[in-house]
Amino acid sequence: MDPMPQPDGTAVPRRDLLGLSAAVAAGAVAGAPGLVGAEAQAASSGTEVPVTPPEDLMQEHGVLKRVLLVYREVIRRIDIGDQVPAQELHRSAQIIRRFIEEHHEELEEQYVFPRLREAGRLVRTVDVLVTQHDRGREITRRILDMTGDGTTSYRLDPGGLRKDMAAFIRMYEPHEAREDTVVFPALREVVSAKEFNELGDIFEEEEHRRFGANGFKDMVEEVAGIEKSLGIYELSQFTPKA
Repeated sequence: MDPMPQPDGTAVPRRDLLGLSAAVAAGAVAGAPGLVGAEAQAASSGTEVPVTPPEDLMQEHGVLKRVLLVYREVIRRIDIGDQVPAQELHRSAQIIRRFIEEHHEELEEQYVFPRLREAGRLVRTVDVLVTQHDRGREITRRILDMTGDGTTSYRLDPGGLRKDMAAFIRMYEPHEAREDTVVFPALREVVSAKEFNELGDIFEEEEHRRFGANGFKDMVEEVAGIEKSLGIYELSQFTPKA
């Protein structure tokens, strides 16, 4: 999500690099062939295709997935009687609150879900997703309360934490999968090419407003730091033995 430097050293927002018109977004809305053609044209000219609204939201889901991995590791430690890593858990729950609940989910609730409802598409699914956002916020609040400032453990309830983290994982794995495979593709079908492109600009501007020009990159690095602290950063350790 980083801006690209110009020859004079100033930064240019990623989506402004191409000078792409709504016709490029039209390829994304119309279907894969148009999008592929736009990508090929951009590649041949040495430019970069802007991140579309669904792609932006799906990248943010990647941050959520990595926090779910942290939650699984904390559950594992609770199950074997290890001390709860309160500081790492607190930082992880803060990422969920700041980046997922107060940013990502607000974008969905303000810009994605209303358009689907207006089009009469996936109305029941959207209702369930909103309810799950509310339940998730309740769980995050409890995790933050129980871990305090991340340095004290007087309020820690390992059993309660385990129950809340397990419920959060069980809800959000199908939640984000349904959005990625059903909700976000449907968004392409219910908005015009112009509006689709404008949503991408809105999403990026909101991210920069909240988190700065390197917001997404900084958030990924923060999650990576927590993973390293817990010893779950190396991807190869998750490969099954032959």
